[in-house]
Amino acid sequence: MTNERRATSLRVTAVAAWVLCSLGAGLGGGAARGQDAPGMRYPLSVAAAPDGTIVVADRQLPGLWRIVDGKATVLYQGEKRFRTPLNAVRAVAVGRDGTVFAADSSTRDVYRIAADGTAAPLSGGRIGIPVDLAIAASGDLYVSDLETQSIWRLPAAGGEPRKLAELAAPRGLFVDAADRLWAVAASGEAPLVRVGADGAVEPVVKTRAFEFPHDVVVRDGPGGPVALVSDNYARTIWQVAADGTASPWIAGPPLVGPVGLAVAGDDVLVADPQARMIFRVGGDGRPQPVGGPAP
Repeated sequence: MTNERRATSLRVTAVAAWVLCSLGAGLGGGAARGQDAPGMRYPLSVAAAPDGTIVVADRQLPGLWRIVDGKATVLYQGEKRFRTPLNAVRAVAVGRDGTVFAADSSTRDVYRIAADGTAAPLSGGRIGIPVDLAIAASGDLYVSDLETQSIWRLPAAGGEPRKLAELAAPRGLFVDAADRLWAVAASGEAPLVRVGADGAVEPVVKTRAFEFPHDVVVRDGPGGPVALVSDNYARTIWQVAADGTASPWIAGPPLVGPVGLAVAGDDVLVADPQARMIFRVGGDGRPQPVGGPAP
């Protein structure tokens, strides 16, 4: 197989897997389909604001939830009409100043959500299928694009995105305390990598250690940075040591199909669309549900 045909095959496989996870995987777990549940429908991504507020991207709301003091309210309600803002929201990120950003594959764009609830597009529809966001120390946004197999750098104020790197099925992104970008390459031979400011890709996990990795967060450990990787198919959050070895951190119930990850102080937040739940994991490693509907 030529390199061009191999790359095309990877793109087709990655998009097919994404469709299955985004649509079909929702059939398992959680409340029965068709019920108008008062809480989360299909939370794919989660982020924590500096003031402790949790923001959740819910694909089937569609829109964003805000969780304050354990109670969830709608932050942004999208329309159930294709090509409208946040109709197919995939990811959310919160800046150091509390600004909320959301990635939407329906309009192929990234939005800044204002305090008055309006959504301002930032790229003019120049992104293909944006599936995750991370924020650099400069304030610029990193966007993983499943359609073009690329990571883009996008000014927070909006404008022309610049391609930073190409990866096989890029998914989760995270900027660590040293302003280094980490990325999940779901179909790559190295499924977890770091990406330099010049676009150079450095493998971290060099074997296919995961079944279907989605997101990554990084925390400081005694021996260096420790990455956590969500694995939807394995129902596991993996822990990756500084030498690249992966071992299960949390596996099985109450997790059903973990996808999104975020750091909230000393805790880790997990978005599980099949459980229709956000979990908070503390130092004891036990996931606890958060975000019941506000009265």
